[in-house]
Amino acid sequence: MVGRDGAEDVAQKLWLKAQRVRDDPPIVNPRAYLRRLAHNAAIDHMKGEQQEATVAERAEALLWGVDYDLGSERIVESRDTLEHIHAAIMALPEPTRTIMRLTRFEGLTQRETAKQVGLTSTTVENHLRRALALLARIRDGEGDLI
Repeated sequence: MVGRDGAEDVAQKLWLKAQRVRDDPPIVNPRAYLRRLAHNAAIDHMKGEQQEATVAERAEALLWGVDYDLGSERIVESRDTLEHIHAAIMALPEPTRTIMRLTRFEGLTQRETAKQVGLTSTTVENHLRRALALLARIRDGEGDLI
């Protein structure tokens, strides 16, 4: 059922639909016609709520990295992708691999990383940009290891 809040929405939609009904040709059984309009409005409302819930669930999954539809094929595919990305990180040349480790896994800022590896912040940023672009291509299935 539509619930209390839904009932108000359905009643408002029903009122708007009823206002647009033309009596040409004349409606033989107005009570049955109104009942059918109400029924259809309630079904439309419930379908809309289901669609909103699905969209909200998918948005949640995209925002927070949660996947509610993990089938075994998807899990295997994700593991393979993760292995490719891990291998790509390990294959990065120095100092890029160290820069990735320090900034992405140890949580250092680019400035702190630059100081630790003896490079400028701009150079660290350029190494990161190239490494992340490569990893994104591998994740998307568009590139091979280094």
